[in-house]
Amino acid sequence: MRKKMKSASIIILSLALAGAVLTGCGDGRQSGQDTQQSTPADISRESEPDSLADSEEAVEKIQEGDAEKTDGENTEKTEEETVEKAEEDTQSIQTGKVYEDNFAVDSEAAEAFARKVKDAAAQKDLEALAELTAFPVYVGLPDVDVVETKEDFLNLGAETVFTEGLLKSVEAADIENFQPSMAGFSISDGGSSNINFGVVDGELAINGINY
Repeated sequence: MRKKMKSASIIILSLALAGAVLTGCGDGRQSGQDTQQSTPADISRESEPDSLADSEEAVEKIQEGDAEKTDGENTEKTEEETVEKAEEDTQSIQTGKVYEDNFAVDSEAAEAFARKVKDAAAQKDLEALAELTAFPVYVGLPDVDVVETKEDFLNLGAETVFTEGLLKSVEAADIENFQPSMAGFSISDGGSSNINFGVVDGELAINGINY
C-alpha cells in the first residue's frame, strides 16, 4: 500500500513538473512574440521618412510661395516705377521744362518747334505765335524794341508783326539742319529778317523777332 502511494506521488509530481515546463514554454513563446512586435519607438522610426519627406515638401512649397511672392512684389514695384516714370515724362512734356540749355535740344525737337512757328507765320496767326513766345520778347520794329506782355504783343496787330520780308524769310528757312548755339536757333533764309527761339526757363520759346 505504501509502495502504491509512493508511486502515485511520483506520478503526480512528474505531471506537475511537466505542467510547469509547458507553462514556461508558453511564456517564452509569448515573450518572443512580444519582442517581435513593433514598439512605439520602432513605429516612430518607421514613420520618420514619410514625415521628413512631408516636411521637406512643405518647406519647398513655402519657399516656392515666398519666391513667387518676391517675384510678384518685384514685378509690382517695377510696374509702379514704370508708371511713375511715364507720369514724370508726361508732366515734363506738358510743362515743356525738359531742357537745361540750347545744347540739350535735339534736332528733331528744334525742327518740330520751328514748324509750329512757320505754320503760325504762314497763316498770319498772331495768337498762335504769341503762344510760342516767352515774354518779355525783343521785337525789332520801329519804336517797339521790347514787348513786355502777351497782351501788348497782340495789340501790335498781325499786319504789323508779319511783314512781307519776315514772311518770306521764315517760309524759305531750312529747319531740318539746325545747329544749337548760345543764342538758340534762327528761322531764317539767311537774311536779316528772322524769328529766333531757344530754351527759356527750361522750354523752347521764341525769344526774338528781327526785321
